[in-house]
Amino acid sequence: MLRIKNLKVSVKNPSFSKASAGKEEILKGVDLEVGRGQLHVIMGPNGSGKSTLAQVIAGHPAYKVTGGRIQVSGKDVMKLTPDKRAKLGIFLGFQHPVEIPGVSVFNVLRKAKYVGLSGDQVIRSSGKKKPDNPTTRQPDNLSKFRENLLEYASSLKLSNDFLRRSMNEGFSGGEKKRSEILQMLALKPKLVILDEIDSGLDVDGLKIVAQAIKKFTIDNPRSSIILITHYARILKYLKPDFVHVMVDGKIVKSGRMKLAKEIEEKGYEKWQMVQL
Repeated sequence: MLRIKNLKVSVKNPSFSKASAGKEEILKGVDLEVGRGQLHVIMGPNGSGKSTLAQVIAGHPAYKVTGGRIQVSGKDVMKLTPDKRAKLGIFLGFQHPVEIPGVSVFNVLRKAKYVGLSGDQVIRSSGKKKPDNPTTRQPDNLSKFRENLLEYASSLKLSNDFLRRSMNEGFSGGEKKRSEILQMLALKPKLVILDEIDSGLDVDGLKIVAQAIKKFTIDNPRSSIILITHYARILKYLKPDFVHVMVDGKIVKSGRMKLAKEIEEKGYEKWQMVQL
């Protein structure tokens, strides 16, 4: 699904990333392969390059790739804009989701789901009208789409009026993170990248999000997930195929769940010392 080879990245404008300010090179030769249907966890201390890696895969313009390559489903995505990467099925759940005042959660998801279709083609609840472009996918029944969203929202313990609220405006930290998971469930991407989706969640919220991720893997067995986190606590509810440790812009160790437990007990000092 995903193949990254010797990826080297620097930041174009430090104002985009305070954590990267003053650094000439953030990623210093990252190698990573994620198979179809696999769940990979990337752990590491602050400033190690985890979020940068996530944003570079999604095509963030603040970063400059100075070496290496990124392939998704065998396709080189290095020259693709973020919207084209999204159309390939790449989804990034943000660490700090932005507010979009005046635009409802439902309308954001409707537009994302039916990108490339005209308004009339989407609004027809029958879903029978064919798009002008025969290569464009036929829209689902819009009322069914809304029904599914309500079910997803309910499973995430989000309020009945959640879909009508402006995207992330006035949301609590936990609501923002569960909203990112709602988007994942609705859009069913091929490659999911969740950047610290567990940060800011209480114990109950963490369990709800973990259960939703687990259900997504069952319902979408060919989709792959990269979960970026500082801590192993969310892994009490999930079973990753691989765990990777990132330190100073490189993946310095890969293993299984045992590796996550070692980090939880001893921290990252062992691998940080190796990089000095």
